Amino acid sequence: MESWNQMSADGVRSHAAPGVNKRIDEQVERCVRHMAQQDRKDITPYLEKLEREWDVGRTAMVAGSLVSLAGLWLGRGKPSGWRTLSAVASGLLLQHGLFGFGPLAGLVRAVGGVRTRREIDLEKFALKALRGDFERIPKNDGGPLARANAALVAAQS
Repeated sequence: MESWNQMSADGVRSHAAPGVNKRIDEQVERCVRHMAQQDRKDITPYLEKLEREWDVGRTAMVAGSLVSLAGLWLGRGKPSGWRTLSAVASGLLLQHGLFGFGPLAGLVRAVGGVRTRREIDLEKFALKALRGDFERIPKNDGGPLARANAALVAAQS
């Protein structure tokens, strides 16, 4: 079956194994279906949790930096292969920064199921729609400026 998550195409997602993407999509779908059966007020705490969730880019950057620092610390004061570890980690961080994806991102995504920011946002907006945040947007009342302002307020809530 083709994924419903066609809007979240990005570098990390397009380079991830299809099984990883499918597992993450299924997790989001289960969550949204579960929340659809809950009271609207129960959605807010979960949305707050999603606001704090680390995306794959942040996780890869922190993991790569930690590996690089560990290599520098372990290789201090003497010639060793630990500095090579730092160099490799730094190169992988550079690749991720330049291209938006790389082996570090693939690793944290495959092992930890860490999602891209777009995937997290997709779940957030689905839950906000369930909560009724977008019902506040007037159909024709107040003109285009009022609709635009209401849409911006709804998107921030």
